[in-house]
This record gives sequence, C-alpha cells and structure tokens, in this order.
Amino acid sequence: MVSTDELRKIFLLQNLTDKMLEKIVPNTRVLQFGEREIIFEEGTKAENFYMLKKGKVLLEVEVSKRLTISLGSIKSGYSFGWSALLSGPSHTSHAVCTEPSDVFAIPGEKLRDILEGTPLMGYRVMAFAATILKNRLERRTNQLLKVIANHPDMQKLLGSPLEEELSPG
Repeated sequence: MVSTDELRKIFLLQNLTDKMLEKIVPNTRVLQFGEREIIFEEGTKAENFYMLKKGKVLLEVEVSKRLTISLGSIKSGYSFGWSALLSGPSHTSHAVCTEPSDVFAIPGEKLRDILEGTPLMGYRVMAFAATILKNRLERRTNQLLKVIANHPDMQKLLGSPLEEELSPG
C-alpha cells in the first residue's frame, strides 16, 4: 500500500496536507516496470495519471518508422500522463522506462473526482500543474527556436544566425 510519506515526495503533491494525501492513497497503486518496458503508447486512451517513485522514464514520439524523437525524461518525483487529467483524451507520446522503475498510478477519473470534491486541494494541484507545464512549454519552445536558428536553410534565407533574434524576451 502507498503511504502519504511516499506521495509527499512527488513534486506535484508536496504542498498537500496529510488529510489531502489520505484521499489519494486508496486509489493509488504501485506498478513496476523493467528497462525498455513501455508504460503507455501514443494514441492509447489516457486512463491513468502517473508519478515516478523510482527510476527514469523517457517520453518519445514516433515521427516515422525510422525516427523516434525524445521529448524529455521524467525523473523520480515527477509526474507524467497529464492527458488523464482531462476526460476522454489519448496519450500524445510513448512512455518508456530507461531503467527499472516504480511508478504510482491513479485513475485519472478518480483523481479528477477527488480534486473536484476538495476545492482547495484541486486548486493547489492544478496551480502546481500549470507551473510545471508552463516550464515544460518554455523549455520546448527554446529547443525549437534553437533548431530553427541553426538550420542551414533558415540561415541562408535570413542571411545570419537567428538564435539571438529568435530568443523569447
């Protein structure tokens, strides 16, 4: 069984009280995955929200049969499978373990019900989630701008390296 102390080590949940965490405990289970084991695949229904207790997970997107791009890595204490927090969507990437991993899983529908039924808890979790997702979006935007700035065709088109010009303000 999962404990409140274990859940408190999850970045997203660290600002919750014991009473709030106790609402999550009965709905959370620990899953174990081996190296290169897939947790979920792109396009599958997003049923569970995941929190990495131990290990490392890569989020990947298959661009073509020959090319898979890593969107980022999830380290212990961080969450993934955000699509499960919305009703009905599918996963937008693959989640693959790069080493043996222990993962907390909670059905997205159950977590949404808990957060809706406890407004302060829902606000704390969603405010923290918004901050986490904002940081990820900024990081990916910066990566995209660097790729564009360093692309030879773009440099030819505009006559100079663009990295400084494209940096967000």
